[in-house]
Amino acid sequence: QVTLVESGGGLVQAGGSLRLSCAASESIFSINAMGWYRQAPGKQRDLVAVITSDGRTTYADSVKGRFTISRDLAKNTIYLQMNSLKPEDTAVYYCYTNKRFVIDWGQGTQVTVST
Repeated sequence: QVTLVESGGGLVQAGGSLRLSCAASESIFSINAMGWYRQAPGKQRDLVAVITSDGRTTYADSVKGRFTISRDLAKNTIYLQMNSLKPEDTAVYYCYTNKRFVIDWGQGTQVTVST
């Protein structure tokens, strides 16, 4: 099991930026995929962005061009840079890993975007 610790959430005005971090308890070099989901109140948990072991990235249409996922293999950490934030980006953001098809989740970090 991979333990994940997220940080970087908070309150920001619309148009602002935040960077989320997710630190893993072990090397992420060989993890199949890591990424971020988000869940707004009363809604399902949706994929935001993912980065695979070979560095390929995928984004939800709603965040393309505004969010960037990246990783630092030396720090066993992935990041989500969020720019041009909108009120509809308000949600709890969860980091996850897919290691040999076993999924682990972080505890979540709240992102609130005010108008």
